[in-house]
Amino acid sequence: MNLEQVIASIRTVPDFPKPGIMFKDITTAMKDAEVLKFISDNLYDYYKDKGITKVVGVESRGFVLGSILAYKLGAGFVLLRKPGKLPAETYKVDYELEYGTDSLEIHKDSFDENDVVLLHDDLLATGGSASAALELLSKFSSNPVYVSFLIELTFLDGRKRLNAAKEIHSLIQF
Repeated sequence: MNLEQVIASIRTVPDFPKPGIMFKDITTAMKDAEVLKFISDNLYDYYKDKGITKVVGVESRGFVLGSILAYKLGAGFVLLRKPGKLPAETYKVDYELEYGTDSLEIHKDSFDENDVVLLHDDLLATGGSASAALELLSKFSSNPVYVSFLIELTFLDGRKRLNAAKEIHSLIQF
């Protein structure tokens, strides 16, 4: 298994969720055990020596690799969810997507003051959801946050919106 095989396993779906969007569908990669293992092992190797104590997954595709990374790193896992999905008191932020608007929420008791946080999502496009996630995480402490993506669409310059991140890593760039 190599990165070229992983890239070949990602399906591109034209005009989803609206005309003009070329959607990168990771479900075709995730269903292959060898691809999933390769991706998980590579992301783990990148973060294993950074002292991560909590991994935050962005709903919903960020939950898959985020929870695997948390397990492999020996860290806790925190969910960033759509509004109304978390049962306890939350912080909320609204943000713009490349094709609309949305909101994210996080439980107010998700972190300890000294946590070292890794934020993971499947894809970096315009940076809207990742920027919103960083805004939510800033409510907990001033500790730096590592940010991880499986895929980065470099032509959309989403990194420019993530100045609050300590470090940004993407396994695959398109």
